Amino acid sequence: MEIQRASEETWRTFCSSINDLPRAARLHRALSRDPKIRLGSLATPSGGRTQSDGETLDLLLATHFPNSIGLESGAVRAAACRAKRLEWRMAARIITYQRVGWAINSFAPYKSPGVDGIFPDLLQEGWEILIPYLVRIFCGCLASGYVSAIWCQVKVLFIPKPGRYSYCGPKYFRPISLTSFLLKTTERLVDRFLRDEILALQPLYPNQHAYQAGKSVETTLHQLVARVEKALD
Repeated sequence: MEIQRASEETWRTFCSSINDLPRAARLHRALSRDPKIRLGSLATPSGGRTQSDGETLDLLLATHFPNSIGLESGAVRAAACRAKRLEWRMAARIITYQRVGWAINSFAPYKSPGVDGIFPDLLQEGWEILIPYLVRIFCGCLASGYVSAIWCQVKVLFIPKPGRYSYCGPKYFRPISLTSFLLKTTERLVDRFLRDEILALQPLYPNQHAYQAGKSVETTLHQLVARVEKALD
């Protein structure tokens, strides 16, 4: 009885301590997950059913990633060129110790890792030792135009969509693609350089809604509808 009372009090204290949206969303996902929903045999477009796990995964990939081509392990290769002095200078402008530290600390510590199994907290705890090596790796990748083969590999998880009566078809699941955080760190470094230096000198056209803060597909559609309504009036 005391153990049950202590567990209830601990759970109540934990729930009352949640005061930000990410933790609340994570708790909601954990509570709304139905353990009875499992990925098994799915209905095919021809009216049949998948007979194995491999057929189920092939059907999901064909549905959510149409026209994709499967490659055997180790088949992905990226051609690296000999970097010139100009490329190394540009890479040194983009990749700095301070920016690499900022990019690593911008991730939530326990986000799900990619195929390499490296999650942000590993980088954040060992950043003093890792940053000198990461700076060389990132500079080499940008200067030579080479992307590591393991960074190109993506772990795809299929999550059941909530509120469905049945989960017999591939469209009742949505894919989540998990890439390497080392690749994500490189992307954030390039993105910051573009925003802080390139776009600061040459801003984007005001009517371009992509790659601009506060603008999205919704603002594009709103602007278009407003122009159409104005023309009709």
